Amino acid sequence: MPIPDFVRALREKIGTDELWLPGVTAVIIRDVPEGAPITAVPEVLLVKRADNGQWTPVTGIADPGEEPHQTAVREAKEEVGLDIQVEALLGVGAVGPVTYPNGDVTRYMDTAVRCSVVGDSDEPVISDDENTEAAWFSIMHMPPMNPRFRLIVGDAVAQLRRPEGFRPRMGYVKRDRTR
Repeated sequence: MPIPDFVRALREKIGTDELWLPGVTAVIIRDVPEGAPITAVPEVLLVKRADNGQWTPVTGIADPGEEPHQTAVREAKEEVGLDIQVEALLGVGAVGPVTYPNGDVTRYMDTAVRCSVVGDSDEPVISDDENTEAAWFSIMHMPPMNPRFRLIVGDAVAQLRRPEGFRPRMGYVKRDRTR
């Protein structure tokens, strides 16, 4: 997995100790085309990660000074060769800790956004070594994945269908409401 240069420089100083980094999750949705059957549902683009074999939306680390929406656009181009635009904020929340195979430990402040493909083609092409596969999945038939990602995909469809009533999620951790 490519490690951003700025993270590599930090790791030289702190080793595998926990890092707090800005992350972005780009939930790329392909809506139901005009005139499709009433039973048709949107699709989501998922990638299968090379490091752990898990299916996820496109994710990435923001470069220093890079805005989250710019990170989403850059990561989609780098990982699946698609041009996208960010349509809506889905939420912000802390993720982790994540321990990588090399022992690095990281937590992320993740910004999740709903995106759509722009341009003539919406067929993904694996563009780097971060993922082994990329495919469109019906939101009703997604492969097994981290519950957080399922939640965010659901949020993306809810925001697409009812933008006027949607409120971005603040935090991904389920809180005890008895306190």
